[in-house]
Amino acid sequence: MSILDSIRKQIVPIHPEGYVFIAVFAVAALILGWLFAPLGWIGLALTLWCVYFFRDPPRVVPLEEGLVISPADGRISSVGRFAPPPELGLGGEPMQRISVFMSVFDCHVNRSPVAGRIAKIVYRPGLFINADLDKASEDNERNGFVIEAANGRYGVVQIAGLVARRIVCFVASGDRVGVGDRIGLIRFGSRVDVYLPEGARPLVGLGTRAIAGETILADFRNGEPQRGFKLT
Repeated sequence: MSILDSIRKQIVPIHPEGYVFIAVFAVAALILGWLFAPLGWIGLALTLWCVYFFRDPPRVVPLEEGLVISPADGRISSVGRFAPPPELGLGGEPMQRISVFMSVFDCHVNRSPVAGRIAKIVYRPGLFINADLDKASEDNERNGFVIEAANGRYGVVQIAGLVARRIVCFVASGDRVGVGDRIGLIRFGSRVDVYLPEGARPLVGLGTRAIAGETILADFRNGEPQRGFKLT
């Protein structure tokens, strides 16, 4: 293996959605540095943060049937029963919901929590209040997916936050997705809600750190889970 290959293996990939933003930050840093050197260092720090924000590292995905995997990096901000957004068509009864809050320092590439078919995608404009608040699920701009899986229908909702101003979707209605497949991205700082069919056993609590594509949020099986993994 060459030195160049070794270096490449150590570099975390950047999602293409970030290229334009990184370029803008870099140009701004050069201009600021030309005008006043200390501002250039600030611009450089912001450019490096932008690179970090749009990182898209490979993940090791559990493959066992019945597991629900985190769709986002971040902190578990809510675990409980809540009515799903009406536009998803999942009914008005409360469902088990697990919410993952992403700060501006978390990786923001979102992944499918289960394998299945994208039955519906619904975008809804709204406000940009703090995504860590419960009312953000109702009031904020959001993009919702309904995923039909072997054990039921799931709702996955990308919610824009206080800083976020763009929700990006990578899939279309009718697409089939594998567990851990990339389905979208939110810029910058936000939340993802997962609505689970009946029978799910949550395995996380408030404040738990989650990693998209790796952390097991819930289990539909009885007994201790056995895990298999794949690289994506």
